[in-house]
Amino acid sequence: MNGNNNENTEKDMTEKKLDEAELIEKLGETVSQNSKHLIHCLTVIGQIEGHYVLGESNKTTKYEHIIPSLVAIEQDRSVEGLMIILNTVGGDVEAGLAIAELIAGMKTPTVSLVVGGGHSIGVPLAVSAKKSFIVPTASMTIHPVRMNGTVLGVPQTLTYFDKMQDRIINFVIENSNISEADFRRLLMNTEELVMDVGSVVEGTDAVKLGLIDSLGGLSDAMECLYEMIESSEPRYI
Repeated sequence: MNGNNNENTEKDMTEKKLDEAELIEKLGETVSQNSKHLIHCLTVIGQIEGHYVLGESNKTTKYEHIIPSLVAIEQDRSVEGLMIILNTVGGDVEAGLAIAELIAGMKTPTVSLVVGGGHSIGVPLAVSAKKSFIVPTASMTIHPVRMNGTVLGVPQTLTYFDKMQDRIINFVIENSNISEADFRRLLMNTEELVMDVGSVVEGTDAVKLGLIDSLGGLSDAMECLYEMIESSEPRYI
């Protein structure tokens, strides 16, 4: 009898490990089971794929995967916090902003960490968490919404672009400590990017400007998330 129980336990553990491996491989997500608190790690890498499917050679984060994951995390009582790791070149504006709005509206404690880059629509994604971190070597590109490149791939009217730009600006201002004047100045800078308008902000400067909350690495971000979990009220009664 004990032999059968041991076999079942080993089988369950093996299946659990396979499920976790599949989650990492397919969605770039994992759940820390043996940590101080139950943390879900969500990665946003490559290009944000929205309404159009990108080529197989592109490393993408698909919003149809991220959105249901965020819903599941928010309603799962066992998940105590969400860690968002970003290294993205940007992508579809509407998809990226939709993900950012969902993260900003979560009651689950959230912390973001920018490594490598948090460019373009990656900027509102980075500031959407309740606390944001950036490593010193990371950078963030701030530029206006444009029709092609790594921001938006669908033709729209100029009025649409203006309104979308305002939505992004308002979101960043409301979810970070950067002033509107500084953000607009970075956005419309004509002296930094070759053949383009905008600015590249490195880790230390992003914190000085108030765009990102703190300079730090993974351990700093995790410690902050633990503190948020321990000081927050239960999400459910």
